[in-house]
Amino acid sequence: MKYSQRPKAIMLLEDGTHFEGKAAGKIGTTAGEIAFNTGMTGYQEIFTDPSYFGQILLMTPSHIGNYGIHPDEVESESLKIAGLVCKKFSDVYSRTSSEESVQEYFDRQGLVGISDVDTRALVRHIRDKGAMNVIISSEELNLDVLKQKLAEVPSMEGLELSSKVCTKEPYFFGDKSASHRVAVLDLGVKKNILRCLTDRGCYLKVFSMDASASEILAWEPQGIMLSNGPGDPSAMDDTAELIKELLGSDIPIFGICLGHQLLSMASGLTTYKMHNGHRGINHPVKNLITGKCEVTSQNHGFVVDKKSAESREDIEITHVHLNDDTLAGIRIKNKPAFSVQFHPESSAGPNDSRYLFDEFVELITANKAQTIEA
Repeated sequence: MKYSQRPKAIMLLEDGTHFEGKAAGKIGTTAGEIAFNTGMTGYQEIFTDPSYFGQILLMTPSHIGNYGIHPDEVESESLKIAGLVCKKFSDVYSRTSSEESVQEYFDRQGLVGISDVDTRALVRHIRDKGAMNVIISSEELNLDVLKQKLAEVPSMEGLELSSKVCTKEPYFFGDKSASHRVAVLDLGVKKNILRCLTDRGCYLKVFSMDASASEILAWEPQGIMLSNGPGDPSAMDDTAELIKELLGSDIPIFGICLGHQLLSMASGLTTYKMHNGHRGINHPVKNLITGKCEVTSQNHGFVVDKKSAESREDIEITHVHLNDDTLAGIRIKNKPAFSVQFHPESSAGPNDSRYLFDEFVELITANKAQTIEA
């Protein structure tokens, strides 16, 4: 659809504020919690990140779509965002290796969006008022009708969404002859997490979030990865109990994002919903073990309560976010288990924190050596 042919679109926020623009992607209506990402690159990886399931994504760069869509730059098999808000939505792309435009990509997968919105004003509004539900439509422009539809959209707080995006059946990933066997609990796993593990000599079996501890341990893994994913961790008590059982096996465990939150819950810590969350590829984090600072990729609207970790002698806080001093990483002192709130697989984003995958593999190797000696 050419720019001049795009019909009018409206976005209505939960607090009654509305913005007008042009339709982007499929003509239709969509709703969800709005979340803004400050990353200047990597829009395709962001669009396909399962952690965004159920959310309307507001992109802050001036242009979206100018380098097109490439089949290798996906973090899952399909678009996971509920909708897109941007300033300029490009019909054309300049990269020769791309296979289609973002408009064609959205049309093919049925995603509704809105462009030509004052994204600076919108970000400032959300920054001050906090995350809220919104509805976008290019087929219904009556604000009263949209308000009624928006009232039916559930709040992200208390919502379990991992079951909507995780695998239904276990599958294998990597080289069967690799040095290490790692079980991945799929809560909405990104492909680059799997790649970062296989690049370090791991053979993976990816389990559904509803797998039992006995099913996972029967495969005799030498390490366990708890993946990222969408939704409110406090609505996932059953998964936290599963992880608590896995902790009892003394097999090395590494958690990322939602996996970090659930490992924390399994260890007795609490979580809460943030005013806006952290989403972007330039978030500064300090490693309290090394004293070094890292630029990280982040995408989360919930966080582990730092005070609940500080009150525990068996929990070591390993990382903190330098913008707001929120908890960004922990280590369980009496277990071979650690986790981080950010995304060390960095897709999209910087590679500063990929050493964490090396530390996980080193933990697996050390644990295997101890087992042989015993």
